[in-house]
Parts: sequence; structure tokens; C-alpha cells
Amino acid sequence: MTSKISIRFSAVVRNLLGQRSVTLLAAIAMVAAVVASAQGPTSFPGTVTGISGTTITVKTDGGDSRPVDVPAEASLKRIAPGQKDLSTAVDITFAELAIGDRVLVKVDPTATGPNAVALRIIAIKQADVAAKQARERDDWARRSIGGLVKSVDPGSGVILLTSGAGPAAKTITVNTSKTTVLKRYAAASVSYDAATPAPIDAIHPGDQLKARGEKTPDGSRIAAEEVVSGTFRNISGAITSIDPAAGTFTLKDLATKKSLTIHVPKDAQMRRIPDMMARMLALRLSGTSANGGAARSANIPAAGAPSGSAPGSAAGVSRVGGGQWAGQGGAGGDPSQMLTRLPPIQIGDLKKGDAVMLVATDGIADFTAITLLAGVEPLLEAPLASQTLLNNWSMGSGAPDTGIQQ
Repeated sequence: MTSKISIRFSAVVRNLLGQRSVTLLAAIAMVAAVVASAQGPTSFPGTVTGISGTTITVKTDGGDSRPVDVPAEASLKRIAPGQKDLSTAVDITFAELAIGDRVLVKVDPTATGPNAVALRIIAIKQADVAAKQARERDDWARRSIGGLVKSVDPGSGVILLTSGAGPAAKTITVNTSKTTVLKRYAAASVSYDAATPAPIDAIHPGDQLKARGEKTPDGSRIAAEEVVSGTFRNISGAITSIDPAAGTFTLKDLATKKSLTIHVPKDAQMRRIPDMMARMLALRLSGTSANGGAARSANIPAAGAPSGSAPGSAAGVSRVGGGQWAGQGGAGGDPSQMLTRLPPIQIGDLKKGDAVMLVATDGIADFTAITLLAGVEPLLEAPLASQTLLNNWSMGSGAPDTGIQQ
């Protein structure tokens, strides 16, 4: 680094010697600029991970930790999440900084000590971020629509989705405009805050998509303010081996009959559906009423039928349909909301032979699970269930842009 600075210094000096009109003051300023640029960026974003005396430790977005001395004359500002300028920023004291806060640190390029020295710190409080995230999640829950992409027309900005299965299947029209925020999920993620901007022609038939905006009362159309999409795989089959310590299991894919390796990250959504509920949901997704017809054709006894009753007997279906199933979002409810209310499970709760349905990142033989549902043996009798049930449940949403960037 020293040799590079010397070479650039010499070049500046030689140039100045040939220009008598340039003053000595200008020469000094130009050399200072060369040295400052060689020292690296004068500002960086990150998260406060430690505070000691008048020094904060910031984990930068690049992953390294930097101690930063904050002198009394440094300017400290607080802005709201998503704010892009300082017009609404307010002054804060050093004591108001806290671990977990997002900060943009402007450093003194002339400082010679072991630590960076802050000239200015712009902070977004962790509590403000958490509050905005909660509001965003609530808004996504109230004003969003999701499903599988059926077609995309980049010229008109119209995207058609299919959602639901059996009698609940419908087509949804997503209208986008020049102001619509379009994002794609990052690899192995359905986290909204990890999604990156992408044009509409990056969306393809078969992708999963979720849109937020003003929708019609029947949910058939939405004027999208934000759209997030991604390419994922729906996989169904039986577990053939499992390694909880490694967080993996192997599965025989019901569709391809091939053995697949599934990696289960800590943040994967995992639920086990009760057998009775699974049977009722299978009947619903198969497009039949609770008269037992579909259950008889698929050799599935009606959920809750007493011992000795005929498969699909009205008594069994009536008792369950008016009780547990209705209370969990059944008859006319949203299956994805029902799945969310089920208690979570861990990979250690799975065992060899369990039938599972999952949404995973796209791959060839190795996949990363995003959502997984166990206890699905009855659901595998309804072919559409394994293709569509998890689509809406698997979509993440709603983490805000903090506004802290380089």
C-alpha cells in the first residue's frame, strides 16, 4: 500500500511542477486526497455489537468487526427505518446508542490511531426496526395474495396466478405498474429481507409468488404495490433415513421414485398435521363433499368414524367436520392459516417411514427444506394436495428496508 501511495504522490508532484499556476496549497490538498482514497471508504454500514466507554464495536455488512471511537464532537443522528435522507433526522446522545442498532458510520480519514474515529453516526434503533417489521408483517397478512405463476405478460405488467386446489382452486390477476416493487428470493431462502430487486421478466410460470396491495373483495384481482417471487420445488415422499445431528434426511420422491437428500436449516417451518385433520383436508382437496364418496374410492375411512362403521360414514364426518376441523380453518377456511396454527416440530421429531410434504429450494439431488409438513399420509391420496397445499404457507414476507446502506 505504501509503495502505491508513493507512486501516486510522485505522479501528482511531477504534474504540479509542470503547472506553475497551481499553488502550493492546491498541491497539498491533492496529495491529501490521494492518501485518503488509498485508505479505503470513509463510511460503512453495520450493526452495533458492543459498547465500551466512548468506543462502539460495529459488525459491518461485510462481516468484519470494527472498533470505532466516538469523540464528543461527533454528530449523532437517528432516523426512522426506510428513511433515505436526513431531513427528518433528530439529534441523539452517545448514551442513546444500543447494541443491535443499525448504524452508518462516517470516519475521519486522517485519524492515525488503532481505531476508526467517527465524524458522524446515523442510527436506526433496533426497537424502531422491530416495530416496523411487525407493522409490515401485519400488512402482508391482511393485504396479500399468493399462488403459483400461470403466465406473465411483461408488456402489460399482468401476472396470472393459480391458487388453491379442488373446489377451492381459482385464478388471480396481479396487476403491476412502474411503481410496483419487484423482488426475487435469494437462493435457499424465502426471507423477504434477503430478496433482491429483479425485473418482471425474471418471473416464470411455475414460480411461487406473493403480492401485496389493494385487492378486490373476492380476492381475484390485486393492484400490486410489492411482488416477491422465487423458484422452488414441491416434494412428497417417505423418509428412508434420518440424521438429526447433521440436520439431514433422505427421502424417496413420490413423483420420480428417486432418493433425495434434504437439508433442514434451523429456520425451516415444520409442522405435523393430526391424522384426523389430514383426512378431512384430503377430502376437501379432492373436490368432494363430506358424504364419504371420495374416502370410499380412495379406501380412506372417514375421519373420526367409530369402530365398525362403514368408510366415510356420515356420522364420523359430521362429528369431526363440526368440531376440530371447523375450529382449525377447515370448511371454507384457509388451509395455509390452519397450518400456521399447528405446533412446530423439529427434525428430531421425525422418524424413518414418516410421509412428508415439503417446499424446498430448486436442485437436482440435494435440497434445502423451507417448509415441511409431516403426518400427510392421507393427503398423498389426493394428488393435487402435494402440489398446491404448501404454496401459500411457504411464502415469507414483510421485513422492511432499514435504509442503512453504503
